[in-house]
Amino acid sequence: MGSMFRSEEMTLCQLFLQSEASYACVSELGELGLVQFRDLNPDVNAFQRKFVNEVRRCDEMERKLRFLEKEIKKDGIPMLDTGDNPDAPAPREMIDLEATFEKLENEMKEVNANSEALKRNFLELTELKHILRKTQTFFDEAELHHSQALHDPALTEENLGLLGEEAQRTGQALRLGFVAGVILRERIPAFERMLWRVCRGNVFLRQAEIDNPLEDPVTGDQVDKSVFIIFFQGEQLKSRVKKICEGFRATLYPCPETPAERREMAIGVMTRIEDLNTVLSQTQDHRHRVLVAAARNIKVWFIKVRKIKAIYHTLNMFNLDVTQKCLIAECWCPVGDLDRIQQALRRGTERSGSSVPSILNRMMTKQVPPTYNRTNKFTQAFQNIVDAYGVASYREVNPALYTIISFPFLFAVMFGDTGHGIIMFLFALALVLKEKQIQAKKIDNEIFEIFFSGRYVILLMGAFSLYTGLLYNDFYSKSVNIFGSAWYPIDPQTNNTYTLKTLNGSENLVLDVGTSYVSGPYPFGLDPVWSMSKNKITVTNSIKMKLSVILGVSQMFFGVGLSFINSRYFNKAINIYCEFIPQVIFLFCMFGYLIILIFVKWTTFTYKDTGNAPNLLIGLINMVLFSYDENAQPSVRPFYAGQKGFQIFLVLLALACVPWMWFAKPFLLRHWHRYGQFKHQQLSVQSGDLVNHAQEINQQGDSGMMAAGELTDIEEEFNFEEIFVHQSIHTIEYCLGCISHTASYLRLWALSLAHAQLSEVLWKMVLHIGLAMDHGILGAFFIVPLFAFWAVLTVVVLVVMEGLSAFLHALRLHWVEFQSKFYAGEGYKFQPFSFENMMEYAIED
Repeated sequence: MGSMFRSEEMTLCQLFLQSEASYACVSELGELGLVQFRDLNPDVNAFQRKFVNEVRRCDEMERKLRFLEKEIKKDGIPMLDTGDNPDAPAPREMIDLEATFEKLENEMKEVNANSEALKRNFLELTELKHILRKTQTFFDEAELHHSQALHDPALTEENLGLLGEEAQRTGQALRLGFVAGVILRERIPAFERMLWRVCRGNVFLRQAEIDNPLEDPVTGDQVDKSVFIIFFQGEQLKSRVKKICEGFRATLYPCPETPAERREMAIGVMTRIEDLNTVLSQTQDHRHRVLVAAARNIKVWFIKVRKIKAIYHTLNMFNLDVTQKCLIAECWCPVGDLDRIQQALRRGTERSGSSVPSILNRMMTKQVPPTYNRTNKFTQAFQNIVDAYGVASYREVNPALYTIISFPFLFAVMFGDTGHGIIMFLFALALVLKEKQIQAKKIDNEIFEIFFSGRYVILLMGAFSLYTGLLYNDFYSKSVNIFGSAWYPIDPQTNNTYTLKTLNGSENLVLDVGTSYVSGPYPFGLDPVWSMSKNKITVTNSIKMKLSVILGVSQMFFGVGLSFINSRYFNKAINIYCEFIPQVIFLFCMFGYLIILIFVKWTTFTYKDTGNAPNLLIGLINMVLFSYDENAQPSVRPFYAGQKGFQIFLVLLALACVPWMWFAKPFLLRHWHRYGQFKHQQLSVQSGDLVNHAQEINQQGDSGMMAAGELTDIEEEFNFEEIFVHQSIHTIEYCLGCISHTASYLRLWALSLAHAQLSEVLWKMVLHIGLAMDHGILGAFFIVPLFAFWAVLTVVVLVVMEGLSAFLHALRLHWVEFQSKFYAGEGYKFQPFSFENMMEYAIED
């Protein structure tokens, strides 16, 4: 809890590691995950560091593993993930890992090359098989057509075709050359046009589609191809045809001229295809066995290689001493974990077999330490909400502790509906109960990951919404009568008390406290009879607006109070006297007084004083304007003795706080600077925790070393203009913010009203239509789709979209209205050297 209230106390330490023990020590620190190393060689190029060769070797091993992983995924082989987290292997094991990966990569490359060559050969033979089959069909059709043409007297010389025309004209058979090949099917139209244009129509093309798609040996994709045969005359046309085929990437194959030769070649091709199928099957089986064996260990290999790489990358941040036998490192670590870090260093030294122990020294420095807040799976989501605004400055109050309660509560004020709260609560509860199974599945969906990481936030938002829904007595926009109503309203038309029958059908019910309220208050929440009253919104709006102001001003007071805790912890007395006190007075005089008036009105005035009760909004405006009219309406006149003088005093006191906040601190700091007191005050005011830290180290007798830039040089050049401008902005922002932030909290009322009205409209416009049907089977038939439609809209619009809206508004109230009162958020996050975090980032990538 102490770590949640403010960040862990951090210290800068210096490590002295023997060269032979450095690897094992850094490995133990990586498993511990509590040390953030500083780069002591920021000006040294990455390629000039001591362990750059080892990092390159790790990169090469990672490349080989990624290659194997790609091949495993290509074959659809599952990779075994047992969840093991092996220790980082010793440096000498790198050679064995490299040899293993090199062997697997070479074997896979050889298998892939052989498989690609076999597939290319198989493709060529398959295309040749189709060419022989299709061309035989072409020649058979041509002979049949020619023989029919010669014996048909109806055909003239003009329409015999190329072969018949030349044969008749010359009286002898004309021999034509031809080429046959295969081309992609989508290129056929362009191919045919190009042949016609280049050869001027002096070639004859026949083509036929290959029925089954063929596999590309390089990419493995299925492609559609067609067989073609081109007849031509002369070497010139032959040369043109071949160039066009080459340009369209068509593959040409030798095709015998006689049927007997084609038949003999086809038999040989079929024999070779069968042999290739056998060899390909054996090659695939061998490839599968190699990949299955690699898939069993590839996850563990990845972890080992990444750990080795992380260790050497960290060692590159160290310095070598003059003897070249010792590595020197600097790191940030939590003070409370120094013993665990020492134990990790001892384990590393023992593992390496070194006889010289590693040394850990605490150092004095003026550098601001990183911010480290210990969290667990429950508090992590709330800490992320705070860190999204800005990481807390070192050791300042952490708002996450209070956000655990205030954030879901303010959300529920805007989202108050018992039914919707139950849906949200059950959804989050399912995520919480099944979190181990869900984590094991490693679902790669960004939206689901957001919901899952915030499951505890959603759980509390649902629980608080359920509670506020009971207060509002809203259950899917309907009220539930649990304890019995305390109202017996009068029907204005008959002047008789409403009965259950007339009440359900009434559209003119107006509740009057003077005539209808006959019993005590409803035990819990809002009386259900208000759901049927025409003046429900008027009454509930008044209550919710006042509650919104009370909640908002209370949270702002709490935020200002936390600024006092910050100032006291850091020994900034000037901030207490020149900022905290005038801020509290200003806020109380303007809005704390308003809250008191709200409670006075609630407790003093009854329903009998409805017309005479004070109008607080008009009263607040008149208070600021010093407007007091004794002849005004009773609701705007002073209602207690001395009210006018007291309110004038509060306004003047609030106005006096403005120059107090504005000028006191800058001129006081300038006075201290001029008369030699600035150094002492700055050390005590701005760096009180640093001084206390130094005193603790001196009292403990640690051999602390001063870092570069001694503590004596902590004071910076005094700039009065900069300080005055900063204080002016801070004062104006606070004074105007008190007014705008109070008004901003009215969003609690506005979104609550919007959510209730949307829910009521959805009920009346959808589900109520089906429930109101009195047609027996027809009504039952319509109620099912209407209920489904209503349920879908309820989840999508009212739970998801309205929930997101309320979430964003609650986020704004915490970031702007609450945290701006005390939270600087100018720190930087503690990022320890941790194998666990490294593996999580690797999985996300």
